[in-house]
Amino acid sequence: MPGSTMLDDTLPQRLVRRVGGSFRTTALLQRRVRELVRGQKPLFETRERNYIKIALEELERGLIELVPDEDEQVPTL
Repeated sequence: MPGSTMLDDTLPQRLVRRVGGSFRTTALLQRRVRELVRGQKPLFETRERNYIKIALEELERGLIELVPDEDEQVPTL
């Protein structure tokens, strides 16, 4: 769209672009929320108690990224 800027993008659009797709974004957020629920501390100073909001903020700040588990095996053809 002519004349549009990064500022016109919504938060989900920016996150999808940063992570590389909506599936990857969802997987990353699910994994991080699970870690927070299990007791890991947020990666930034916050009073927020909502784990989803914390994970979203960490992703937007570039503090987390999706890396494959060592146990995950890549299918071969």
